[in-house]
Amino acid sequence: MNETGVLHMDFKLTEDQDQYRQLAKDFAANEIAPQAHQYDESAEFPMPLIKQAFEIGLMNTNVPESLGGLALSPWDSCLITEELAAACPAIALSITANNLAIAPIILHGTEEQKTEFVEPIASQLSFASWLVEPALMCDGASKAGFTYKKKGDEFVISGSRKMVANASRAKWFYVLASDEDMRSFVAFVVPADASGIKISDKRSELGLKAQDFRDVNFDRVIVFAKQIIGKENEGLKLTKKAFEYVLPQISTLSVGAARAALEHSVVYGKERTTFGVPIANHQAVSFMLADMAKDIEAARLMIFQAAHLIGHGENAENIASIARVFASDAATRIATDAVQVFGGYGYSREYPVEKLMRDSKVLQVYESTGASAKAAIARQLVSAK
Repeated sequence: MNETGVLHMDFKLTEDQDQYRQLAKDFAANEIAPQAHQYDESAEFPMPLIKQAFEIGLMNTNVPESLGGLALSPWDSCLITEELAAACPAIALSITANNLAIAPIILHGTEEQKTEFVEPIASQLSFASWLVEPALMCDGASKAGFTYKKKGDEFVISGSRKMVANASRAKWFYVLASDEDMRSFVAFVVPADASGIKISDKRSELGLKAQDFRDVNFDRVIVFAKQIIGKENEGLKLTKKAFEYVLPQISTLSVGAARAALEHSVVYGKERTTFGVPIANHQAVSFMLADMAKDIEAARLMIFQAAHLIGHGENAENIASIARVFASDAATRIATDAVQVFGGYGYSREYPVEKLMRDSKVLQVYESTGASAKAAIARQLVSAK
């Protein structure tokens, strides 16, 4: 904060930030991009690429140094995520999804919980998944997804969550459950091998095909008090704080996808000619490219603002939500316009923009839909004093 109480924002990258971004950019260009189409076609989980990303330090970026991590800031993580997503949003999500499940334990867990659940993820490649009803993060849920019943020192959890990233490979789950009246919320960390957990088969998705989305069902899963994250009745509050911490990184997946769509459109627009000139010289196409560029820059700046505020311990709930909605809506629109630029070729699986259109649409509903997020933004505006 400066003397006027305004948080100064300097977007000039430090030497370390520039090195991490370049590392991610090189890995994305040399390893992810050449294989992105293949993984989309086969819908296989990109484990070899994830192993490489882990080995060079592009996973679990927010883990503190005391637990074996790099302790990168939310903004640092956004720089990395954009480069990965520009090569393939699905593979980028597979690499970065751990950050969401880890965040509540880093922010609110005990030292024992951090040592048991976070430190192993930093030292050896493994996965964790986030089991939270997305609408709860926008205050728009009528059901919690998971409910618990307390029996002495035990908690019995039942419920389900759809579209869970990396679920079939998770070593543990972060779960937010409520009592039957949704008056009390408790956050738990639950080992994936606990009795009563069932993981569905992989389904065929519209986009993000290289991500192994699964449905997770809890049928009377027993956990204990030592598995509670934070205080027993503060699960919703701490989960929202953790979600806010990682939300800029989730939003950046859309920026990466949109950036790729623009880059492909510019290259094609300069190569493809009609009436003796490149189509990028025609006003209809050139204005479309300009609109893509301005929306990408706006989305990126909003995300950076949110990440910067979060990294300095400031409240960024509203701007993080706005950035998330704007970025995902913009990416969907930009990828669709990219298909338009490519014309008939845009619908061919031989060209990259068709994939980006499908991937961007899934990102628009991943971890809360745009409609529920907009409702949350409106409630914040109306309730503000």
